[in-house]
Amino acid sequence: MVLLLVPNQYYYSTMNNKQRRTLERMFSRPTPPGLRWADVTSLLGAVGVEVTERSGSRVLLKKGAERIVVHRPHPDPETGRATVRDIAAFLEAIGVRPK
Repeated sequence: MVLLLVPNQYYYSTMNNKQRRTLERMFSRPTPPGLRWADVTSLLGAVGVEVTERSGSRVLLKKGAERIVVHRPHPDPETGRATVRDIAAFLEAIGVRPK
């Protein structure tokens, strides 16, 4: 019952400090450059998003009925701004926002 009323409290309890900072950076404007893909996937795992590698550099992010396909950065480890914005919109759609 409480999870439905206050979803952010639940997600914040499953995240470590680095994941919380990554979440806060994803929602800051302007969108910051240089978020590492490993940090983004760590955050996604903490909030229960299923990350599935697809063909090429495509990655499927899935949680419940919400799905999005993004491109994994390569050869650099930094995620592009447009991808960060797309993932932030996906997180907002599943009820995850920074405090």
